[in-house]
Amino acid sequence: MTALETIRERRRQRSPDARHRAGRKRPPAPPTARPPGLLRRLARDRLLLVLGLPGALVLVAFHYLPMLGSVIAFQDYQPYLGIGDSEWVGLENFSFLTEGDPEFVNALVNTLQLTVIQTVLVFPVPLALALLLNSLAGERLKRLLQSVLYLPHFLSWVIVVAIFQQMLGNAGTLNTFLVRNDLPTVEIIGTPELFMTLITAQSIWKDAGWGTIIFLAALSRIDEEQYEAAAIDGANGWHRLIHITLPSLRGLFVLLLILRLGNSLSVGFEQIILQQGPVGLEASEVLDTWLYNYGILGGGWGVSAAAGLVKGLVGVLLVIGANKVAHAFGERGVYRR
Repeated sequence: MTALETIRERRRQRSPDARHRAGRKRPPAPPTARPPGLLRRLARDRLLLVLGLPGALVLVAFHYLPMLGSVIAFQDYQPYLGIGDSEWVGLENFSFLTEGDPEFVNALVNTLQLTVIQTVLVFPVPLALALLLNSLAGERLKRLLQSVLYLPHFLSWVIVVAIFQQMLGNAGTLNTFLVRNDLPTVEIIGTPELFMTLITAQSIWKDAGWGTIIFLAALSRIDEEQYEAAAIDGANGWHRLIHITLPSLRGLFVLLLILRLGNSLSVGFEQIILQQGPVGLEASEVLDTWLYNYGILGGGWGVSAAAGLVKGLVGVLLVIGANKVAHAFGERGVYRR
């Protein structure tokens, strides 16, 4: 008998009504009822349907109906003519994929670089923070740290960028301290070579704490008896982390990674557009800002719509492909086979 089975058996024997339950025969299982029909399910869940109706209407109105406007990707769209009177050009707007426009290529390369950096560095940070918070013994300290880590998520990117500029700008707190102590100043804000590092640091500071919520909820569902049994067998904290905690979180980690891949070509429009001026477009242009600069400011509505359509299609293909890979390794992924 393993240590885990021994603990469960002792707990069952200590229960006051264990003998009574042991001597009592279990009643036969009731016959399996037929699943209710569609009308009965609708009548049964009518309250939930009514509560979910406003959210569903908002989702349809602001997410699905605007997708019909993607038709301008096949038109020489002119706002004053509208969709109905704009000239159809077929696949001409997708020529940016084959002509190799330098601005588009630069935006694509920067986007892919930021995607790799954020997937490798930003994505695992919430898991590490959740493990650290879960290891704390004091509930008050844990709640205090959670509140401190959650707070930056509720700040807009305008405020976050302003805070970093006040701290790391040329006349910011850091350089002011260095000047007062006769030390050489450092230029972080406005340096193209440090732009991606700055973007990554801002993303970690703002959203890493909020991302721990899901992992903390998953950690709370792990059976404590597994840790007790492992401790009895001589496993230390590192062994329990490797063989119990991380395997229990593997399915959730794979699910979040698949969803992250689906949104991999979107690396933060507001955060980047607010900081493009000091560093220039060559270092800061990504697909989202290129769509805005080329489509809204430059008037290339059809080309920007075509690029957005391609970006969404790539995201869908990445989700489907990553989900199939997860199925091959025995994980559930986003949906079952």
